[in-house]
Amino acid sequence: MKSLANFFLKEVKGRYINPIKYSHLKIEIDCKSRWYGNQYGGFYLNPSLINDNSVVYSFGIGEDISFDKEIIDTHKCDVYGFDPTPKSINWCKKQYLPEFFHFHDFGISQQTGKAHFHLPNNKKHVSGSIIHHNNVSEENFVEVEMKSFKDILKMYNHDQIDVLKMDIEGFEYDVIEDVLKSGILIHQMAIEFHERFFKNGKDKSIQLVDLMKRHGFVIFAISKSFEEISFVRVDTFKLITA
Repeated sequence: MKSLANFFLKEVKGRYINPIKYSHLKIEIDCKSRWYGNQYGGFYLNPSLINDNSVVYSFGIGEDISFDKEIIDTHKCDVYGFDPTPKSINWCKKQYLPEFFHFHDFGISQQTGKAHFHLPNNKKHVSGSIIHHNNVSEENFVEVEMKSFKDILKMYNHDQIDVLKMDIEGFEYDVIEDVLKSGILIHQMAIEFHERFFKNGKDKSIQLVDLMKRHGFVIFAISKSFEEISFVRVDTFKLITA
């Protein structure tokens, strides 16, 4: 007989997920949503907040631009992609990238400069991380270029961002406060939570959600894996529903 815990297990992305463990992640507002991208690299967004003049920042590309491509195909807007991962850079160089996709071979951090980038333990995998966690090597790293969020904004003189997507392998917990403190208007964010990488991952996620709330963002969509979490700015939501 299955235990009560195993009874709720669901297979998502090749892993078994127990929804009970993610009860701290809850949808807080009834908001229109649509899935962009494939099952592996996609996120929920509110399509009502995206048009052909929108600016999309996509942090963490890997070898999958299905999310970015679907936004471009649907809304004909500019998507700015960022990833310092060596495999990702090489992959992008070999692709025929969409006209409105602008790739940059550096990552986001709290400050601009060089940083050690830990490579994955499994050499078949793509994604590394600035921070050391259980999926990357402590000894095997490369030096990469990182930029602060404010310095990235200065490159394009952007005064608002319609969508900010972040899939940066556990570093989201460190860098999100710098993004929120920048003062720039961001309408919605889609963040992949990597709490499974850390022993205190649940606490990290709770703190991140609380921080988002203090800056006016609430959860409007959660993926089946409980990793892709989508936030909307409450002030923005009120404008489109008024």
